[in-house]
This record gives sequence, structure tokens and C-alpha cells, in this order.
Amino acid sequence: MSNATTIGGPAAPAVPEEHIDPKKAIAFLAMVFGMFMAILDIQIVSASLAEIQAGLSASSDEISWVQTSYLIAEVIMIPLSGFLGRLVSTRILFSVSAAGFTAASILCATATNIDQMIVYRAIQGFIGGGMIPSVFAAAFTIFPPSKRTIVSPMIGLVATLAPTIGPTVGGYLSNAFSWHWLFLVNVIPGIAVAIAAWNLIDFDKGDRSLLNKFDWWGLAAMAAFLGSLEYVLEEGPRNDWLQDHAVYYCSIVMVVGGLTFFYRAFTAEQPIVDLYAFKNLNFAFGSAFSFVLGIGLYGLTYIYPVYLGQIRGYDALMIGEALFVSGLCMFLTAPVAGFLSGRMDPRIMIMIGFIGFAAGTWTMTNLTADWDFNELLVPQIFRGVSLMLCMVPINNLALGTLPPARLKNASGLFNLMRNLGGAVGLAVINQILTDRGALHYAQLSENVRWGNPEAEDMMATMSKNFASHGLDGPTTALSKISGMVHQQASLLSFMDVFYILTLLFASLAVFAILMRKPGAPASGGGGGH
Repeated sequence: MSNATTIGGPAAPAVPEEHIDPKKAIAFLAMVFGMFMAILDIQIVSASLAEIQAGLSASSDEISWVQTSYLIAEVIMIPLSGFLGRLVSTRILFSVSAAGFTAASILCATATNIDQMIVYRAIQGFIGGGMIPSVFAAAFTIFPPSKRTIVSPMIGLVATLAPTIGPTVGGYLSNAFSWHWLFLVNVIPGIAVAIAAWNLIDFDKGDRSLLNKFDWWGLAAMAAFLGSLEYVLEEGPRNDWLQDHAVYYCSIVMVVGGLTFFYRAFTAEQPIVDLYAFKNLNFAFGSAFSFVLGIGLYGLTYIYPVYLGQIRGYDALMIGEALFVSGLCMFLTAPVAGFLSGRMDPRIMIMIGFIGFAAGTWTMTNLTADWDFNELLVPQIFRGVSLMLCMVPINNLALGTLPPARLKNASGLFNLMRNLGGAVGLAVINQILTDRGALHYAQLSENVRWGNPEAEDMMATMSKNFASHGLDGPTTALSKISGMVHQQASLLSFMDVFYILTLLFASLAVFAILMRKPGAPASGGGGGH
């Protein structure tokens, strides 16, 4: 007994808290697994889109919606889940989410055309989004501060590992079985999670009276705002932004929805999302870091497969295998990050993490068309290790100083920021790849032209070579040279993206020093200001 008191510091009432009820611990593990499935499902399809496209005979424009619809729906649900958790209790919210997510997964596997698939994926994303923030909130509610060094790396690892190994798992499943298994794989674990959650979670009670003051306008505005924002970011780079009618109308909806949503958030009696959590400086900073972490997490998970697919011609399984290192490094770094988070100033950890990120993207600025597993090894290690070193202290900083009453809402906002960071990051990365690719192509083709002796020599040699094989020499040589110029142009645009990411991460390392050092995690009302 006395031992527990010394661990918990001088506060005597904290003694019973130090003992974790095994039932709660198992319930929490079930929740973490549910969250893992929900986050994994964003990326699990990314390496296998070609297989799904063939299976549903969809066009290449339509197929990206298998991911977009999931993200849009999830982004709307994540902030809403804080309110729902308070309304019906974590137990009901989580069990229903897990069961619904499993049912939606079965529906996805039965889809016979792209329209069905998009609808089912949206349902799956919406319901799955309810599982993610409730885990973060539960972690900081059920466990005493002394256990955070174990719990925080665990949820941090799941939130970052799932998107990273998604393409690997997806590539393997669709290679070994068929794309249907990308969804069917959720069924048995999903049922298990739902049963465990229903029987074991009992940390809180719902408060049905909240429904009387439910802000329906706020909900509609938030859905319009976040849904259109996600749509504009996803489709904008491909369709020349506001020149496209759908993107143009969605941006109008986004502005109107955004204004209405913020107006309701500050004036409604029971707002859907409690934005006052941002008054807590550490939460505000933590959310901003979470946003940039989203760019690093989702942006890099996106850009490596694009490079390996476009330039190296890898298939889903090969891409997954090449990117496996990052996931492995995260897995190995998580316990270290947990150990350090209890002993080291979190600001320094965040700083080291972002410097590591910058170092990883900086090594990628020397990219060539021949890079494969060996050259990508160091950047991957940097990325995996840095992500965990950032994630754990950011979670603790952002959520560790808030009073329990604020946690459910704040947890939704915090997760939303990471997802929005990912969405903005992807849009910006796509835009840079397109714009800079076109610019580099124009600059390179100015040099590869008639009148440039080297270009003419090369053209002549290649023409002879192709003609000797019975092909139309000059035409084949031209298309070959054009292909080479295109490849170099897209390589240069990849380098530009990595330069910009390097600057972003390096500047954040400086910002980390400006944060306040959090005191001992305050429960009660102390951390609210």
C-alpha cells in the first residue's frame, strides 16, 4: 500500500486510482483494436485501388472516391462523437460503432458497382469515425497520470502504425485472396470488439437530457463545412480548382457552412463541438502539431507509393514490402517513446522528432529514378522513429492538461486536426506534383530540342537502334525521349515536395521550444485555463 502512495506522489486520495481494474484494461484493449480497424481501413485500399477498379469496372476518376467518401464521412463523425459519447455513454457509442462498422464492411465486400461501393464506404467511414476519439478520451479518463507512459504510446502507435501498414496489409490481402478480403477481414475482429465493448465498458453514463438542446443547425453546418472542405481538397488539384463546377459550388457550401458552424459553436446553448478547449494553450499548440503530423503521416504514406508506382513500376505487394520498414520502426520506437515521455521534457522530444522528420525528407531530395528499398531505408527509418517521438508527447501535451469534463470533445477535435492535416497535405502535395511537374517538363523540353547537338546525337542513335529492330525509328525514339523527360520532370517535382516538407518540419522544431512546459497532469478543473 505504502508503495502505491510513493508512486502517486503526496496526494493520498490517488492510492486507489493507481490500481487498474483488469476489466477496464481489457475493455480499453478492445477499444484500441476497434480504433486500429477504423484507421487501417482508410489506407488499406490505397495500394489495391487498381484491383477494386477492375472488379467494379469503374473509371480512374471514380475509383478515388472509394477513399474520399470514407474520409469525408469519417471527418464529420469524429468531432460529433464527443457529443454522442456524452449523450448515450461510451459503451453504447462504441459498441454500436463497432457493430455498424462490421456490417458496413460486409456490405462493401458485396458491392457490385462503384456507386454502391461509394455509399457503403461512406457508411463505414461515418460509423468507424465514432470509435477513434472515444479511445483517446478513455485513455486519459480511466488511467491515472502515472500510467500514461504506457497508455499514450499505445494509442499513438495504433493511430500512426495503422495508416502506415495499411498499404502493406492491403497489398498482401488483395494479392493472396481478392479485393473483397480487404473488407471481410474486419468481420470476425469487429464482432469480437463489439461484444467486448458491450460487456466490459462501464466508465461513464449517458445524459439523455442533452438531446433537448441538440443543435441541429450546428450539425448540418458542420457536416456541410467539413464534407465540402474534404471534397474541395480531394478534387481541387485534379480538376483545376474553382474552374470545375462541383468544386466551385462545394467551396461556396464550405464557406457558408463554416460561417454558420462557427457562429453556432459560440452561441448555441449546447454546441455540437466545444471550441473553448482551444483556450487551453497546450491543447491549441498540440492540435496545431497534430495537424502537421497529419501532413507527415498521410502525406508521406501517399507520396512513397506514388513514386514507387509511377517511377519504379511497382505493384501493390512490392510497394507494401518496400514501405514496411517505417511501420517496423514505429513499433520498435513506441516503448522507447513511452519510456522517454516520463523522463524528458516533451518539448525537446517533439523537437527531436520534427528534426528527425526533416532529416528524413531532406535525404529524399537527392531522389533518382533508380531508388528502391536500399536508398529508401534511411528516410523510412527516420520517418518511423520521428513519428512516434512526436506523437506520444503531443498526445500528452494536448490532452493531458484538460479537465475530464472537456476530454470527450477535445479528443474529437484533436483527432480531427490530424485528419484535416492529412487532407490538406494530400491536396497541397498533389497540386505541387502537378504544377511543378508541368513547369519542369517545360524547362527540360526547352533543352531537348533540335539545335542541341547532344539531343540530336541521342535521337539519331536511338532511331538507328529502334530501326534495326524493325520499328519506326524516329517516332519510337521521340516517344522514348519524351517519356524520359516526363520521368525526370516528375522526379524533380517529387524533390520539390520533399524540400517543402523539410522546411515545414524544421520550422516546427523551432516552434516546439515556444510551448509552455506542462505541469503535472491536472485532473479536476485546474487545467482548463
